[in-house]
Amino acid sequence: MKELTWDSHEDIALALNRRFPDVDPLSVRFTDLRRWVCELEDFVGDPKACTEAKLERIQMAWKEEWEEAEG
Repeated sequence: MKELTWDSHEDIALALNRRFPDVDPLSVRFTDLRRWVCELEDFVGDPKACTEAKLERIQMAWKEEWEEAEG
């Protein structure tokens, strides 16, 4: 898999959906989301470069993936 950064919101969303398939992305606090992203195996982004806007993009992309998986 390719290296993930804060701008890889689609790929991060896929990884989070695989790792946490039963979690509603909208129920996740940004502090937890940030930690979960940083803990992804392929994540190489700078934790200090995280912004609320980047977390929102990741969360919305994850929501789309989650909804598709839920059918």
